[in-house]
Amino acid sequence: MKIACKVSLSILIFISLCSLFAPLISQYNPEKIDLDSIKEAPSFKHFFGTDNKGRDIFSRILYGGRISISIAVMAAFISMGIGLILGLFSGYAGGKIDTAIMVLVDLILSFPALLLAIGISIILPPGIYTVMIAITAVGWASFARLIRGHVLTLKDAPFVESARALGCSNMRVLFVHLMPQCIPLSLVMMGLKLGGYILTEASLSFLGLGAQPPTATWGSMVSAHRAYISSAPWMVIFPGMMIALTALCFNVLGDVLRDRYGLKTRR
Repeated sequence: MKIACKVSLSILIFISLCSLFAPLISQYNPEKIDLDSIKEAPSFKHFFGTDNKGRDIFSRILYGGRISISIAVMAAFISMGIGLILGLFSGYAGGKIDTAIMVLVDLILSFPALLLAIGISIILPPGIYTVMIAITAVGWASFARLIRGHVLTLKDAPFVESARALGCSNMRVLFVHLMPQCIPLSLVMMGLKLGGYILTEASLSFLGLGAQPPTATWGSMVSAHRAYISSAPWMVIFPGMMIALTALCFNVLGDVLRDRYGLKTRR
């Protein structure tokens, strides 16, 4: 598992750095149309070939990685923040506040996540921020439920009782004493969710609900070129491979984090 974790982390760092420094790595403009280079197969000139408009696929994958990975990571952090705060208040306050938050959580979790994200994306104008909002709106509920359950096990712990006895306010107990205990669990959950967020972003982009042309994302590249899967398979294979590889690496890291956190709690 340690080897798999190191390999996955190395691949993710490599993909992220390549996307970040895309202008230094690729000499081609990802949006420039070249009618003299339409549907060229992979070669030393174009590593991943060109698409139906002569654009370099390798360059578009590098620039598309910026958007695809950024959306997934930002949505994961925002979901974690919302879920962490609401889970803390729900578990600690109890009563009507707990009931109201949990009803909302149950309502969101009762819908299939992808279908709910698609519904939200359809209501809003298509774009990068719409995809981020949709993923966040669907993702925070699982964080809130997890943190709420953890807070219920901690709010009567000796260190919390000692803080109350010393005259600490409820807010201080929440954010100084309980929140640090919940952050590691939230990070583990975020690691487990990132792979799914990559796939959700790709799915929404595939349906045309994400970044609009000519901006490249991995999902939109697969969608735009799916008609050429027989005549020019490289146009679909390479962006599809990037989606699968990135999601797989995030899932492996999430499993490793979960196992390590479980060992610490058992000890």
